Amino acid sequence: MDLAHDGIDPTAPPSGPGCADCDAAGGWWVHLRRCAQCGHVGCCDSSPAQHASAHHRATGHPVMQSYEPGEDWFWDFTTGEDADVPEGLELAPPTAHPEDQPAPGPRGRVPLDWRSRMNG
Repeated sequence: MDLAHDGIDPTAPPSGPGCADCDAAGGWWVHLRRCAQCGHVGCCDSSPAQHASAHHRATGHPVMQSYEPGEDWFWDFTTGEDADVPEGLELAPPTAHPEDQPAPGPRGRVPLDWRSRMNG
């Protein structure tokens, strides 16, 4: 199986410990998602900016994985369902943001009324 062809490159490292786009703009996120093809870390659709979905729309990269500690599920943007990935597939480490980084995050940028600013 050509994993890169299927939208997954298990050798691609994550772009960083948080949403690259939120970090660049001084924003915040609820949860993090990691592109399984290039490693871009973006925020989930409950986050105000929805950068993981925006990354998919801009690049066509179809599969992402949760970047939350303890979660290992994959999502296929093209089908709108859990991604069909080979059993035991692991992306290059780290597979989650640092354990001491809060969700929502990052520390110091999350507004007190963050729940009222969530999408969905």
